[in-house]
Amino acid sequence: MSSARLILHVDLDAFYASVEQLEQPELAGRPVIVGGSGQRGVVSAASYEARRFGVGSAMPMSEARRRCPDGHFLPVRMDLYREYSRRVFAVFHAHTPHVEGLSLDEAFLDFSDDPILRRSPEALAETLREAIRNETGLTASVGAAPNKFVAKLASDLAKPDGYIIVPEDGVRAFLDPLPVSRLWGVGQTTADRLKRAGYATFGALRRAPEPRIRGLLGRQAPRLKALAAGEDNRPVTSERTPKSISREQTFDRNLGDYRQVRRIVAELADEVAARLRDKDLLANGAAIKLRTPDFQTHTRQARLDPPSNSSQVLRETAADLLEHWWQEAAGSPRLRLIGVGTRELVADAGQQSLFDNEADNQADSGGRRDKATDRLLDEARKRFGPGILRRGPGGSDTL
Repeated sequence: MSSARLILHVDLDAFYASVEQLEQPELAGRPVIVGGSGQRGVVSAASYEARRFGVGSAMPMSEARRRCPDGHFLPVRMDLYREYSRRVFAVFHAHTPHVEGLSLDEAFLDFSDDPILRRSPEALAETLREAIRNETGLTASVGAAPNKFVAKLASDLAKPDGYIIVPEDGVRAFLDPLPVSRLWGVGQTTADRLKRAGYATFGALRRAPEPRIRGLLGRQAPRLKALAAGEDNRPVTSERTPKSISREQTFDRNLGDYRQVRRIVAELADEVAARLRDKDLLANGAAIKLRTPDFQTHTRQARLDPPSNSSQVLRETAADLLEHWWQEAAGSPRLRLIGVGTRELVADAGQQSLFDNEADNQADSGGRRDKATDRLLDEARKRFGPGILRRGPGGSDTL
């Protein structure tokens, strides 16, 4: 890899389930399934012990219980997983400033400009895995390659708790035997079509005549043929502002009580606002998402002017949107899913001190005081856990 880029994809193994096994040592070595409760919940993560029973992510929890009746079924604890993720990403940033997070449990790291580390990608992969294990107790799988696509495939194949290094001159040898179903953007239908045409592997697709592939894949042909050849020039982007942040909840029983729905909307708005502040972002727009028992999804949205990450602003906006929809809905609406989201996010370049001076607070009857209150509440939740505060009458926060 002396002349090519050196990009690593690091992926934590069965992240949510592994965190739960660390937090509850009695679950070590046992099948653990993390996900939504009730018949409508889905699996968010399954330990490798549970995967032996055929349990996987996005599977309905009812099916997971059928396949693994003796499994340990646990609710999602997102605040806990975010804390573990923060510690893992601190390890990444201690080794390189070029980190592109994809989710809480995976990231691309670019070491192309470090001539010393580039000499031994194997040692680098082991160093990162050991640092993560020492800091958190978690295991990670690593793929190292000249580009992001190959590195991601390598880490997938290295699971669990391993690493695969793909040098520049070994890319085609690594990719050629792989099934085309592993290509990004190729679903089962497309994979079956390619197999019937005689292109079941990366190598077969790479060597296929361009006109033939264009007839099978249409406009996607050049991109997929390039990926099959291991071509991917995308850079690792260290600073990525998400386009949106949202939170939604599905219920075992349909909700029809307006006061209960309004309270849940307020709680979801609080969570979204706290995530905005945690990432130092402001939202230019807010939206609610409501799904009825017949699976019809209704959305309402509004502009935020000026952009905001205030809990109060987001709660009030979401409540107004809910009220308008509720009045428009015929009969007595019932809901199986409620969501609150934000969009058109921008960096919060004008962050204020936690303790603004009294004159400023008096000059701005709500904004700065609300911001200071939000940050104090954020600190309380981080220190004592999300359950330390609950929504009181009128939308106030109470212990």
